[in-house]
Amino acid sequence: MISCRPHSHSEALGLGWHAARRSWHHPLTRQMCSHESSFQPAQFLLLVGVPVASVLLLVQCLRWHCPRWLLQTCWKPDSQEGPVSHADPLPEYESPGQCPPATSSEKDAFYQELQRPTEGQTVIRQVMHKLLVFSAKEVDYHGDCLILQDMGISLFIPPGAVAVGRQEQVSLILVWDLSDAPSLSRAQGLVSPVVACGPHGASFLKPCILTFKHCAQQRSHARAYSSDTALLDAKDWRPLGQPGAYTSQDECRIHISHFSLFTCVAEARMGREARKWLQLAVFCSPLEPGQSHLQVRVYFLNNTPCALRWAITNEQPHGGCLRGPCQLFDFTGARGDQYLKLSYISKGWENVDDSSCQLVPHLHIWHGKCPFRSFCFRRKTADKSKYCSALTNEIIVTMHTFQDGLETKYTEILRFQASEEESWAAPPPISQPPPCNRLPPELFEQLRMLLEPNSITGNDWRRLASHLGLCGMKIRFMSCQPSPAAAVLELFEEQNGSLQELHCIMTVMERLDCASAVQRYLSGTQSSSPAQVRGGAWENPGLELDERL
Repeated sequence: MISCRPHSHSEALGLGWHAARRSWHHPLTRQMCSHESSFQPAQFLLLVGVPVASVLLLVQCLRWHCPRWLLQTCWKPDSQEGPVSHADPLPEYESPGQCPPATSSEKDAFYQELQRPTEGQTVIRQVMHKLLVFSAKEVDYHGDCLILQDMGISLFIPPGAVAVGRQEQVSLILVWDLSDAPSLSRAQGLVSPVVACGPHGASFLKPCILTFKHCAQQRSHARAYSSDTALLDAKDWRPLGQPGAYTSQDECRIHISHFSLFTCVAEARMGREARKWLQLAVFCSPLEPGQSHLQVRVYFLNNTPCALRWAITNEQPHGGCLRGPCQLFDFTGARGDQYLKLSYISKGWENVDDSSCQLVPHLHIWHGKCPFRSFCFRRKTADKSKYCSALTNEIIVTMHTFQDGLETKYTEILRFQASEEESWAAPPPISQPPPCNRLPPELFEQLRMLLEPNSITGNDWRRLASHLGLCGMKIRFMSCQPSPAAAVLELFEEQNGSLQELHCIMTVMERLDCASAVQRYLSGTQSSSPAQVRGGAWENPGLELDERL
């Protein structure tokens, strides 16, 4: 009986193989195959399938046993961008590597160092692995104001914020460490420093006012962020309200109920571009007699006071000095990289570098890493420059900087000049800052209300602007601001003016009402109120001003 059970695949292959052997040994079959030149299907599968299967098996073994970096070197998708080929020649403001976690005793010593009273002085110090700028005070029921000199940062503790009979250790800290900044996307830009108020988690009976500068061009794009964590813990940054909620034209003012970390980020709305103001600062060491080489460094900084102070601090070990005023630059977050092109060198000098154009990655500037680029110049010898003038004790350099694709529209010219004869004034020591940088908030508002109304004689905010060196065109520009008086007072703060200088200016302007308001803060009496003003003059006949003024 013949079985109709179908053969399995292996059985079919076996039967086929035996049938093929029997047919091959048949004489007629061998004769026929010897005259055929084409391959049979089974032979074709054996010749092609076995090598392909071997290659696939070898690749799988490599994937299992070879290191990951070897495969990444040999194979990379087309969509993956290669690493940046140009590294920064000098150490910049980059986030440090991961440090081992601090022990409990190290954390206690770290926070105790920040809470130690500094008597109102601003201290710059490396504490553990962080470079910090801080000031600490003991605050009682009367309140106080902590100011980081030359940084544009202040913390106002109002009277009554501390209970009667108690004293609180309060600290204001500027963090010069990018590892503490928020993790940003390409659409977000860092436009302010990271500021911490200590001790972490402290609360008061009344809200305190934290103020710091930002460089976003539109306040509606500037958004305050907060991280309710300690300074040594992992940060958890979250937005505070909507964009523009806590920002003015160039300042963040936050009413805080408890102490933590704060910063400001530029975020453009859908379909719009976020922009920020940069300050381009040129540094180099003094040109010594007979010096053959000179290095010039150009910093791309956020337009905030603390960013410029960081560059000055970074240049101190190299002996670099700031050359001339900083140049403002309009930086667009949605555009490309920044270029710095050398366009002119005076006779007698030559560029040592191979290229006259250097690139700064877009995100290095947009994320506020304070990058810089440098050029090195050397004097030409008589053999190299036949027509070179003998007077090579002066160098004049002109550089252009622009964003990729905007060379003709947004370009800035940086002109640098140095000579052996001129005297280089060293910057003031960081540990001994000027007497004042920011006005107390109450005094600021009081002066703004006194100077805002236009006077027939011009003895108002316009006269103060002229004393600060503004010309007619800039004064007309100030008049277009929402509050011209506030803009002029902020300019006075940016020039690091002291209360004594402001008192002198107001006396020369014959604005004794404003001079009296400043005098009250100089003498330590801060109970003045705008309600005391009547008819533009203060009713305080017993006030004694300096006879020399």
